[in-house]
Amino acid sequence: MYAFATAILFGAISLTSFTADRPAYRLFTASGRPADFDQMMQELGQADVVLFGEQHNDVLAHWLELQVAKDLLKLKKPGQLVLGLEMFERDVQPLVAQYAAGTLADSAFERQARPWPNYATDYRPLLQFARDQHIAVVGTNAPRPFVSAVARGSLKVLDKLPAVDRALLAPLPLKVDYDLPGYKNMAAMFGGDSKTHGAGAQNIIQAQALRDATMAYFINANRQEGQTLLHFNGSYHSDHHDGTGAYLRQYAPTLRVKTLSVVTQEQLQQLDKEQLNVADYVIVVPDDAGKSY
Repeated sequence: MYAFATAILFGAISLTSFTADRPAYRLFTASGRPADFDQMMQELGQADVVLFGEQHNDVLAHWLELQVAKDLLKLKKPGQLVLGLEMFERDVQPLVAQYAAGTLADSAFERQARPWPNYATDYRPLLQFARDQHIAVVGTNAPRPFVSAVARGSLKVLDKLPAVDRALLAPLPLKVDYDLPGYKNMAAMFGGDSKTHGAGAQNIIQAQALRDATMAYFINANRQEGQTLLHFNGSYHSDHHDGTGAYLRQYAPTLRVKTLSVVTQEQLQQLDKEQLNVADYVIVVPDDAGKSY
């Protein structure tokens, strides 16, 4: 009788522990159905490009990025995984390559490569992983001076760039599709339509397009047949298969591209309606989770 009561009590405690479980994140498909992480990884392993859309200060997102990179490595043959990062611009690519190859010290890299302020906590683990596992790393972003110049004066300011500077950007002249949902949303922030609201809105959208296109161009240029390039970028660059994804379809329409997006919600039981279809897989983290800044 005592043993039976003990078993019942233990079962009740176990059930209480299970129902009170507070997971750090939930994974959903685009349609909002619960997804299996291992099944997702199998799909990502078959992709040519994976666009991992993050919130830049999300600690859980950065941990998950490293886990996805590690699990992809297990699914690929040596040399078949490449990492790409929005966080490094094209002019510092030689430094990125040297660091990944183990020929540049941490101190020199951090001094010269203009890493983001949260590099040490959020991106350094990825680069160290790549260095330890002999994985190529590609910085894909347009250099900030060019982006800032476009934001002030439109894409026309790039017309007279010398060849050495043009080589750091997507091919020019750059065509901008103002009807892309992400660009329409940016225009709405200015209170109007991107094509009629004025030069200010158009210039900002063109600057965003320069980033999107440059990332797409160098993602495509730095992967070979059989490789998967896992790219880390702000979610706005890839949500709804927009932005960088749209330019990838332009540059290489046959690429198999999968997208992930990290979103925050108050509850994790189901995907909020506004988060449906933002990516092939949506990672939901609590809105009170830790932030790196």
